[in-house]
Formats: sequence, C-alpha cells, structure tokens
Amino acid sequence: MSCPSHSTAPHTTTDIPEVRVNGTLIAANDIAREVQYHPAQSPEEGLRKAAEALVIRSLLLQQSEEKCQTSGDATEEARISALLEQQAPAVVPGEEECRRYFDSHEEKFRSPDLLEVSHILIAADPTDEPAFQQAQQSAEALLAQLQQAPGQFAALAKQFSACPSRETGGNLGQLTRGQTTPEFERQVFALNEGLAPRPIESRYGVHVVLVARKINGLPLPYEQVSEQVAAYLAEIRQRLAISRYIHQLIDEADIEGIEMGEALIQ
Repeated sequence: MSCPSHSTAPHTTTDIPEVRVNGTLIAANDIAREVQYHPAQSPEEGLRKAAEALVIRSLLLQQSEEKCQTSGDATEEARISALLEQQAPAVVPGEEECRRYFDSHEEKFRSPDLLEVSHILIAADPTDEPAFQQAQQSAEALLAQLQQAPGQFAALAKQFSACPSRETGGNLGQLTRGQTTPEFERQVFALNEGLAPRPIESRYGVHVVLVARKINGLPLPYEQVSEQVAAYLAEIRQRLAISRYIHQLIDEADIEGIEMGEALIQ
C-alpha cells in the first residue's frame, strides 16, 4: 500500500525572503537546500519550515560559540550537542516517578507479539492502477482457491509469488513488529491465525497471507523494564527542556524576515 507523500517545488532565491538572526544572514541558497528535509502540503509551508529550522540552528550555533568551549575542528552537530548537554541536560527520574509511570502505562510494557507468517506476493506498483487492479484480481483468485484447498499454499507460493520466500513455500518465518513495512505490519498483526479473509496491499503489491501461529505479548514486570522506563522519562524531560530553551532563545533574539511559529523538537 503506497502512502501519499508531499513534496515541495524548487524555489529560486528570488522567492526566498532575507532572513537574519541577530544580524547574521541566512543565505537564500541554504534555505532552498533545506526545503527537501521538510515535507509539507505546499511550497510555501516547506519554505517556512526550512527557514525556521535554519533560524534555530543559527541560534544554537551562536550560543555554542558564546557558552561552550569546544575544539576548533568540532563539527556544528558536536557544538550544538555540547550546548544542549550544558543548557538542557538529561535528568534521570527517581524510582517513585518511574514506578508511578509504569503503573499508569502497563500496557506499553509487554513482550513482543510474535507471528509465524507465509505469503504469496503478486507484485505490482500501487501507482500503476491497471497493474495493481490486475494484481488484486489475481490475489482474490488465489485466495478463493486456497479457501477450498488450504494445503496448496506452499505449492501456489512457489508457482506465483514474486518474493524470494517462494522457495520456502512463502514462509517469512517468525515476525515481530518493526521487521516489515509499516503498512504490511499494521494489517498482518491485526489478523487471527489461519488464512487471511482478504488480500493485503502494500507498496510491493498484493499479498495472500497465512498466519500459521500467533503469540500475543505478555505483560512484563516492573523490575524487567525499570531501566527502559527511566530512559524513556529522561528522554521526554530532555526534549521538553530543549524545547523550552529554544523558545527562550527565539524570544530573546533579533530575528528578521520570518515570523517564528511553534519551534518544536522532532
């Protein structure tokens, strides 16, 4: 299943306003190059996101020169990291806070779900509508055949699947989340054991799927995930601290050429 993405059209430097941060000019060419890293619904939105990102980067680099002593050959990333470690350090949460968070979010801390899956891939480009429709029809025909004779799955996979797994009867082995494409994973992990009642679409085409075994994850005790909980809470705290620090820099800075919006850390 293909996912729609948004891209921004190239900008000429004449389209880009002159942006200055505490008197330092951000080159129009730099903003134009930065646009590619900020997917947006329109060229104007992409341009604004790119300019905001470079304003924040410029502010952080200016602060790093003023407040951090780094080696002369340190990269800009290293200088920014040193500044943020100094101004927005990670704070390790206490045991009581960690336990309180765990007790309120126990559903997040489970052993991974496990599936044993086989599939038959009818390859097709989702952007090629006629080819994709043909793949859907072929997958429906295979599914109907398998509903009458489930034991033929391996043979049909070997004959029709476009995936290398056809050599093992379509067997993908044991899957946990994060091992396949998001759109395939989302649909497969919602299935029960047995032959999927309908084909599954992905960016690679259409899949006939058989779930041979499904083992749902089990709750994990706090003692087993305490370090994970602490690391997660520390990361959240640091992100908030960094966001507050950046907002402070923006409020105190002289920024020309752009009205800064909500500068959030991704």
